[in-house]
Amino acid sequence: MKCPFSAAAAVALLAAASACGSNEATAPTAPASSGPALVLRAVDMPQWTPVSAEVATVDQAEAMARISGILTSLSVTEGDYVRKGQTIGRIVDSTLGYQSGAYASQAVAARAQAAQAAADLARTKFLYDNGVYAKARLDQAQAAASAAQAQVRSFEQLERSVSATAGQGIVIAPATGKVLTADVPAGSAVAPGIAIATITSGPLVLKLDLPESLAKSVHPGSAVAASLGDGIDVRGVVTRVYPSVVAGHVRADATAPTLDDRLIGRRVAAQVESGRRSGLLVPQKFITTRYGIDTVMVRSRGSVTTVPVQIAPSKEPGQVEILSGVSAGDTLVAAK
Repeated sequence: MKCPFSAAAAVALLAAASACGSNEATAPTAPASSGPALVLRAVDMPQWTPVSAEVATVDQAEAMARISGILTSLSVTEGDYVRKGQTIGRIVDSTLGYQSGAYASQAVAARAQAAQAAADLARTKFLYDNGVYAKARLDQAQAAASAAQAQVRSFEQLERSVSATAGQGIVIAPATGKVLTADVPAGSAVAPGIAIATITSGPLVLKLDLPESLAKSVHPGSAVAASLGDGIDVRGVVTRVYPSVVAGHVRADATAPTLDDRLIGRRVAAQVESGRRSGLLVPQKFITTRYGIDTVMVRSRGSVTTVPVQIAPSKEPGQVEILSGVSAGDTLVAAK
């Protein structure tokens, strides 16, 4: 039986297969994209270091007890606004009333003795003027009258002292601001120096808790970024670095225009500028993410190649930092 294919047909099939293989081997890469292009340039950018921060005020004043006794009333709670000198509570020491009464009684007795001494002095002076008493008797009567008057003044001063001490039982606000804490309930026994309430004073700041290794890197003017939660981010600058190290940490104050006074005392995560470094910043539109892998399109010699990269968030809106995968001088093309 003869073969259904001729030799000429076999040669034609081999030629066609060879032509197809040659076309696949020489297929060009994807043509260059016509989207926006960006030549990477290294830029000077801040070096951010994470730190702990607290929303606070420049100062915090404490309304303290000045006498011992019972806190009979407290008219403020957390969040109330008070003015300097406002009465916010009262402390009563029941023993002061008894002391005041005792001194008042002694003052009455001293006045009676002073009146008697004054009468004796008048009689003695009359008899002295008529030559009955000697000068020594007159001097004695004058001394007794002066001592009696001094005794009266002494008990009156003691009575006023007790009244003044009782007046110090009024708890007043030492500054104008918002009440941060008022933890002592009415009816509690207090002693001098116990804080009845803590009142914020001055503008809002971020109190930064820096490791001592950053003491020389952070200075007034350093940038600060903080996240207050609920999608609220704030930017500010360091205004003061305290010149002391406590337990390996340095305190610093930073101001931010959008701080909320409802968050006083809240601990937040923050980042502070601790130096400068070189980095690659690109707009987010040049990054494509598929299946969890970030890629960019790099144009080289008229063709575009997809290159995987490692990126990190940037503090610049709408931009990210490329950490690896490309270098300065490469040309990126945005995906259509």
